[in-house]
Amino acid sequence: MLKACLNGGRRRDEHPAVPLTPAELAADAARCAAAGVAAVHVHPRDDDGAESLAPAVVAAAVDAIRAACPGLPVGVSTGAWIVPDPAERVAAVHAWSVLPDFASVNAHEPGAAAVAAALHERGVMVEAGLWTVAAVDAWRRWSTPTGRVLVECMAEPAATALADAAAILDAVARPVARDGERAALPAGCPPVLLHGEGPATWPVFAEAVRRRLHTRIGLEDTLLLPDGTVAPDNLTLVTAAHSLITR
Repeated sequence: MLKACLNGGRRRDEHPAVPLTPAELAADAARCAAAGVAAVHVHPRDDDGAESLAPAVVAAAVDAIRAACPGLPVGVSTGAWIVPDPAERVAAVHAWSVLPDFASVNAHEPGAAAVAAALHERGVMVEAGLWTVAAVDAWRRWSTPTGRVLVECMAEPAATALADAAAILDAVARPVARDGERAALPAGCPPVLLHGEGPATWPVFAEAVRRRLHTRIGLEDTLLLPDGTVAPDNLTLVTAAHSLITR
């Protein structure tokens, strides 16, 4: 699966084509879906352009994308930088009037298990964001089912990000033992999506392809094409990604 991550926390002064409004997100999602992405991940924005988990803001973004791309799975972030207080993040999820298909929860963040549980209670598929090996242990302590694991590698240089990817992937697959039991692989380990950010984006993307893992691309992760030139928009990044996958 190739997912398009359309905006993240990017600002317009970073790239003029970053989609912010519901209409812009919907138009970008439609273009990327036509180019073959299987899902989109977005960070809904309020009227001031700030990331938000407010019910009306999430509903506007998700509804617009679904109207433009019927059947395309839509996911959002629940990052702690959007709403720092864990209880407020849980309350926001419970207040959503329109539900995304999936939402990412970073396992290392305070209150992550409670946010994941709230999403599951609402019927939203949980993506567990694993940035470190320690985050894998935190995720394993969740009681909430996980629909997908996101192995997210952002270190510089790229060689460090690739080493991080290998270590996190090994930790996800590592046998575990509890209460003196014999070590065994985690039961029902969910699908894994591997991606990088910044300078690590394309090297980690290539590693995901090599390992036959799900991956993603978009202006959230990088502003550059594989040759180092600035990408004009998300569609160009998706087209370049498909070219690498095909090769």
